[in-house]
Amino acid sequence: MEWGLRGAAIPRQRALRLRLTSVIGFLALWSLASGAVVVFKLFNPIFLPGPWLVVGDIVELAGKGQLWTHLAATLYRVAIGFGAGALLALGLGLPAGHIRAVRNLLEPVVELLRPIPPLAMLPLFIVWVGIGEGSKIGFITYATFFPMFLTTVHAVGQVDPLLLRAAQSLGARPRQLFFRIILPAALPEILTGIRLGVALSFFVIVISEFIGAEHGLGYLINDGRNFFLVPQMLGAAVLLGLLGYVGNGLVRAIERRVTRWQHHDGAAA
Repeated sequence: MEWGLRGAAIPRQRALRLRLTSVIGFLALWSLASGAVVVFKLFNPIFLPGPWLVVGDIVELAGKGQLWTHLAATLYRVAIGFGAGALLALGLGLPAGHIRAVRNLLEPVVELLRPIPPLAMLPLFIVWVGIGEGSKIGFITYATFFPMFLTTVHAVGQVDPLLLRAAQSLGARPRQLFFRIILPAALPEILTGIRLGVALSFFVIVISEFIGAEHGLGYLINDGRNFFLVPQMLGAAVLLGLLGYVGNGLVRAIERRVTRWQHHDGAAA
């Protein structure tokens, strides 16, 4: 079962049909727009190829073996950069949310760096570590750290004090209090921050692969821009969207598994 507005349950098959309808509708509108450009000669059709041309270009790249190299390069950078950002965010955010002294120590630096756009930091990463993999991974780590850190701090800080006092009255020690009360209660919001980090990592990977990259989906987009290969540009963009969708789905599956108690409570209500 899935949940709609006001907690109303939606049958899984119906939810799947709605999602398929949404995707098919989008492809139909895209096809109509592309066809209208050709029929009414609104502008050069090369600027808006139909989905069939985009899919054909992706299949051609896959047949040549080039697509898998670009996919592997992008996934490697995202996995390492996002993983490092998540470890830093959780490693600093959990104690910062739980211990006021740690929060007061970290918060000024985080709030100073957070407003700086990640794009402004990319040239610095290139100067510091060159145009190789280090600058790309570091850029993703920097961009994804802040939303995950802030949601982690907020999640831990918003745990119901009544739960803490009840556990303390039953003799819970600080370690038990953190791992058995605070962390489970904060986990849903922490996982929401991780979902934001996953989406942001696929967003910024394109920027990092524009500079000094020889492989990657961002490289394909930039290469297509230079040579007016619009189907290649759109194909790489669609693949990035699909990868982000799959990544979000994996985190949601983990969330449903580790917070199944929350879904059971919702079903019972």
